[in-house]
Amino acid sequence: MKLNYRRTFFIGLAFMSISAFWQIYDSIIPLILKHTFAVGDTAAGVVMALDNVLALFMLPLFGALSDRVDTKLGRRMPFILGGTAVAVLTMLLIPVADNVVNFPFFVVVLLIALVAMSTYRSPAVALMPDVTPKPLRSQANGIINLMGALGAVFSLVLISALVPKTGKPNYLPIFAGVAVLMVVAVVVLFLTIKEKKIAAEMQVYEEKEEKPKRGAKVKAAAMDPAVKRSFWLILASIFFWFFAYNAVTTAFSKYAQDYLGIAGGGFANSLMLATVAAVIAFIPAGLIAGKIGRKKTIMAGITVLGLCFATAAFFTSFTPLLNVLLVLIGFAWAAINVNSYPMVVEMAKGSDIGKYTGYYYTASMSAQILTPVLSGFFMEHVGYGTLFPYAAVFMALAFLTMSQVRHGDSKAITAQSKLELLDVDN
Repeated sequence: MKLNYRRTFFIGLAFMSISAFWQIYDSIIPLILKHTFAVGDTAAGVVMALDNVLALFMLPLFGALSDRVDTKLGRRMPFILGGTAVAVLTMLLIPVADNVVNFPFFVVVLLIALVAMSTYRSPAVALMPDVTPKPLRSQANGIINLMGALGAVFSLVLISALVPKTGKPNYLPIFAGVAVLMVVAVVVLFLTIKEKKIAAEMQVYEEKEEKPKRGAKVKAAAMDPAVKRSFWLILASIFFWFFAYNAVTTAFSKYAQDYLGIAGGGFANSLMLATVAAVIAFIPAGLIAGKIGRKKTIMAGITVLGLCFATAAFFTSFTPLLNVLLVLIGFAWAAINVNSYPMVVEMAKGSDIGKYTGYYYTASMSAQILTPVLSGFFMEHVGYGTLFPYAAVFMALAFLTMSQVRHGDSKAITAQSKLELLDVDN
């Protein structure tokens, strides 16, 4: 058995569009809040958590809803197309609100864009496991995350090139460039992936694999208690590492400018190093997990990430060594991110993938609701130097919970000629 790389690449275009949006959201929105509307760090953390508040409710809802719909385009594609269209139209108004310095207008268009993104994130992510056998999902997720990282790099390049070192920046060209990328990516996805046909083939295969042997008892629908314990522990781990990682990503643009002294869009160059490192590591992270297991790969990533955060806490101004740490952070995050989602959906039946995708995002979004506010409070009232120690503490908690996970690694698959259907060009 081998992964259909061509098909996985095209499916990853949806994640590319999503990641491109979230990169400018995490990088530019905090700067607009601070420099245009003079919003404090704690209040800015509340605004930055809005997308995660929406996602906490909407991602499980739309993940489960996309499990149940049946259209000519498939289950996931209608959400991807509709959500992208609304998001692109409204995101272009965000820099307009910044330019005219109209805060109510800014909040309204930002909220609409965030709602639109929330309607299709779970369906877009669930598309990969819909058409990929369980043992290959870490490899496939590596491709998906690589595509997402390329989208983030695209946004960072625009930020680095178009944010001036002095004077008030005009962010409209950056948002427009990302909007064009989102439209092109989703149009190519729609034209190349025939979701309904591929998902039907995959469903036949999964049903055959999960069919009980003659004379064997049919397993109950309820999750085994030991598996359920691992399920909750991995959700807790996801919560803790996003609590750490998202605190850094949402505040880094302000941290770099105001604490490290990096001028203009120069912070994007540092972030780009971490993102490019992740691009390099995403596919190997999936392959390594196939050899040593998903849990061991994730544990190694947690260890490296925690140590990097702890070391970064000692820097009070920019130094090239910080870029070395950011490269290691990119590698470590790839090891974690590629393998955690497949571990969650490994415990799901094919008909529940959207729902379990929602569970994954409930854990990650819950963390991302709280951490911008809490880390923003510490930065505002204690000092910007608290950012990386804060992140290191929560990575240590993630290490403790993840060490107790016992399920979710891929299982060996039966060799069958029918697997040829997974390698055909579509």
